[in-house]
Amino acid sequence: MKRIAIVGGGTGGTVLANRLADELAPEIDAGDVEVTLVTDDPDHVYKPLYLYVAFGEREAQEARRPISELLDSRVELRINRVVSIDTDEKRLSCQDGGTTLDYDYLVLSTGAKLTPEDVPGLKEGGHHFYGPDGAEALRDDLAEFTGGHLVLSVIGVPHMCPAAPLEFVFMADDWLRERGRRDDVEITYTYPIGRAHGLESIAEWATPELEKRDINVETFFNADEVDPEEKVIRTMEGTEMDYDLLVAIPPHSGDDLIKESGLGDDGWVPVDKETLEADAAADVYAIGDTADVPTSKAGSVAHYEAGVVADRLASRVRGHTPTAIFDGKTVCFIESGMDEATFVEFEYGRQPTVRDPSKFVHWAKLSYNESYWLTARGLL
Repeated sequence: MKRIAIVGGGTGGTVLANRLADELAPEIDAGDVEVTLVTDDPDHVYKPLYLYVAFGEREAQEARRPISELLDSRVELRINRVVSIDTDEKRLSCQDGGTTLDYDYLVLSTGAKLTPEDVPGLKEGGHHFYGPDGAEALRDDLAEFTGGHLVLSVIGVPHMCPAAPLEFVFMADDWLRERGRRDDVEITYTYPIGRAHGLESIAEWATPELEKRDINVETFFNADEVDPEEKVIRTMEGTEMDYDLLVAIPPHSGDDLIKESGLGDDGWVPVDKETLEADAAADVYAIGDTADVPTSKAGSVAHYEAGVVADRLASRVRGHTPTAIFDGKTVCFIESGMDEATFVEFEYGRQPTVRDPSKFVHWAKLSYNESYWLTARGLL
């Protein structure tokens, strides 16, 4: 029997498990292949919804569904936390101390975690919208924010949903105008490098849009301390910025499991960018935010990577030479306000073309938010 183990129940892990269950159904039914997904959270979370929670457009609980409802019945689900990986013995050990899982092929989809504590004062002085508690706290404070300086500071790079910081300031601008508060609120957007976004073409589109909406832009702005009492951000460059409401993109890190298992020094797994095979161990793959590849940490990347790894594993199980490769394909909606959005698509070595925002694309994004659960099930 060939045993395929997947660690992580986010977009990448869930889509991969369902794709494998579909592609290898005859082998699984015959008892020749076993697919097991191990995750420490019984719920699957669709994180992009939290941006809408911050503006009171959605409820936080709408972003969660039991993962057991999303997985094909051919996939064995284990709710546990993997605490060590022995890549020589091909064995996983779990948190309960007694559970081990042997594998022939391992796929890591452990995602990214927020580490605001890496910046002194940030946890106490800043908001974020990358989880339910943060999004709800931001929603409540934003609802009461009638005037002052609203700062969105991108501190952590790379980070999940690379377009989300721009989306937030564009949506905040619209949201405040709708409520007659915009004249009393100064909005500033900061980015750590010399332009408004890591992708040049998106920065070229966003910069005049930000200027048109009277949103200040500060580049080469690297916050290394937040003073929550004085409401001041201090930077590595030696500058300071006052704020009344701070929304930060916190630093991100990979899972400690990756570092402790010797698969990646910083929690991200170095992989071949086309095959997604780990550099440090045979028969190990990484997808989603876990994979250190030269593209965005976005849900669409995890989705496309999952399809490639499913095809490659199916070939290997059947004794064929794998031919599927990941070309870096990324698809991203970008909200440009409360009722308009744009859309970009790109791959390795190609910059995205930013289309004119429209209401149609905005509604397409909202429709995708509703149909995402079909994607997780492997139906889209």
